[in-house]
Amino acid sequence: MEKYLIVIAGPTAIGKTDLSLSIAKHYNTDIISCDSRQFYKEMKIGTAVPGTDELAQVKHHFIQNLSIEETYSVGQFERDALAKIEELHKEKDVIVMVGGSGLYVDAVCKGLDDFPKIPNEIREELNSRLQNEGIESLEQQLIQLDPDYHKVVDRSNPHRMIRALEVCITSGKPFSSFRKQQEKKRKFKTIKIILNRDREILYQRINQRVDMMMAEGLLEEAEGLYKYKNCNALQTVGYKELFAYFDGEWDLETALNEIKKNTRRYAKRQMTWFRRDPETTFFSPEEQIAIMEYLKENITN
Repeated sequence: MEKYLIVIAGPTAIGKTDLSLSIAKHYNTDIISCDSRQFYKEMKIGTAVPGTDELAQVKHHFIQNLSIEETYSVGQFERDALAKIEELHKEKDVIVMVGGSGLYVDAVCKGLDDFPKIPNEIREELNSRLQNEGIESLEQQLIQLDPDYHKVVDRSNPHRMIRALEVCITSGKPFSSFRKQQEKKRKFKTIKIILNRDREILYQRINQRVDMMMAEGLLEEAEGLYKYKNCNALQTVGYKELFAYFDGEWDLETALNEIKKNTRRYAKRQMTWFRRDPETTFFSPEEQIAIMEYLKENITN
């Protein structure tokens, strides 16, 4: 019997959770989360973790399973997710994976590339520049060394930018060139569904979601995490802007506008990432009947 991994991906606030629940219930299976920020139990409101009732409908894995004080890499997630998928496939032919973190989706479906070992002095020098000159200095260097990766990287995430620069400097080649190597073999077939909708509607949904998060207590959640603001997990849209408010850099209205603006920019980069993958099929979230027909045609068991 063939084993399948159905991937439901797309930009933030597009409607991935509702669709993944419907598909998982249809196939009586579990959901693997590959949202790199929903791993952290302290970051519930700002990462739009599925609600208690949604989590009760279907068994989820890799949601709020870590602390922000723990370090957790995409390589660790690849190993953990593949082990969980193999375990679940012993009893289930189909598993659903959902999330908007393109790098984490690729790690599970294709495998990570074999990057060079990074000398400590390069890593230390880049981190020192981040502290002394800010992320803008790193961004300008990345534009020079790897303009292709600069188009898709989360520019508000210094960890991702430093990682790319480490590889560029160490190897003398663009970071993006390592991401085009041969895919690793998997024991399952992957069916990728990318959700998309009219940009203006998506941006409206993003703005509404930010307002809803604030009503649900995002400000208080961020305030409770302020002392951990230098943790990599918290270099995230929705938190770092509120930290700037707590530091007196912005008033609250400015911080909220920045969250909305940066989330819209992030959604645009997510779509840029997913569009480059020829193995994806695009649907509107409203096309559930068409999606189920598509899955029926591609799952042969």
